[in-house]
Amino acid sequence: MNERIFRDRAEAGQELGARLKTLALERPVVLAIPRGGVATGAALAEVLGAELDVVLSRKLRAPLQPELAVGAVGEDGSVYHERSTQNLVQVKESWLAQEIQHQLQEIARRKAMFRAIRPAAELKGRSVIVTDDGIATGSTMLAALQTVRLQQPVELIVAVPVAPPDRLELLRQHCDRLVCLQAPPAFYAVGQFYHSFDQLSDEKACELLERHWLATKQLAAQSPR
Repeated sequence: MNERIFRDRAEAGQELGARLKTLALERPVVLAIPRGGVATGAALAEVLGAELDVVLSRKLRAPLQPELAVGAVGEDGSVYHERSTQNLVQVKESWLAQEIQHQLQEIARRKAMFRAIRPAAELKGRSVIVTDDGIATGSTMLAALQTVRLQQPVELIVAVPVAPPDRLELLRQHCDRLVCLQAPPAFYAVGQFYHSFDQLSDEKACELLERHWLATKQLAAQSPR
């Protein structure tokens, strides 16, 4: 089967939205993992007419191999460990503790930036859709899901354009529903499935979030009370 190559993150988000639109969702809210996931999430939320917010999680990098994830940490401080990878590269506990603190500092920086735009969305009793522009190891998504689950959504959905098949099996254990547009066996990097995959800047992510937040507030003001 031929691999699907998306034009950009927005196209991928639109296709996810079309897939999810057939579901019965309870006051849906889309939570995007920054930064690239915000572009996917913005398009997805627009198709669904859903609220858009962010959920913050950061990859824990292997020593001397920053592209290799040995786990991830969520904005509430919860940590997801890739134990097999940690053992393989022999990660020391002292180094891991330092990396966790480093990533929590970056989460705090981003949290201040995004919360200056909008307050955190209320998640209890809602259909929460967590999205990113793709899954590689799945560590950041798993850390995000741990954080979101504690806020008691009525349904926790993972929606991603592309992921390796083995990671999907793991993700299914941590959510109520999983929507993935493709899971090709020949998977090397998320970027291989996009024509345009430039790094999304903080400024652009904030712009997308602010645009949706203003639209959400305007719609709420127009709704009959």
